[in-house]
Amino acid sequence: MSDAGGPYLFDVGVIALAHTDAPVRDAALSYVRDAIAGEIDAVVPYPAVYGAHTVLTAYYGRSNADASRLLSNFLDAKRIHWHDRLPEATVRGGLDRAADANVGGWDGYYAQVAIEEGAATVLTIDDDFERFDAFETEVILSREEFETLNEYLRE
Repeated sequence: MSDAGGPYLFDVGVIALAHTDAPVRDAALSYVRDAIAGEIDAVVPYPAVYGAHTVLTAYYGRSNADASRLLSNFLDAKRIHWHDRLPEATVRGGLDRAADANVGGWDGYYAQVAIEEGAATVLTIDDDFERFDAFETEVILSREEFETLNEYLRE
């Protein structure tokens, strides 16, 4: 995988999916592995780790302890750029972006961080980020893979 579309901002869904046993997890896992190895320039906001924890426990059935262990290991990745700032201007910018694009507050926040960090691409499992013009959006799952994931989650 090349870094042609990077730096990449990782959305919660990508981080969570990479830490599951879902049949389509490889689409996310390949990016996470490349980020950990430093093969791609990755940006991950710390709040995305908490969001991934919630997704892992609420939707993928991971125990709290298991999700915490997996994500703690992920946090050990030294080649990932961990976005650790949350000033008022970023929060307000995220809310403004959420309102303008008619997306959820978290997506507005991630869009704001992507812009502040100079991310060229947001990696995601849904198409909400396509509403923003400031960066490219790479939906890592095909329609068929997304349907497979939804079937897996219904089981």
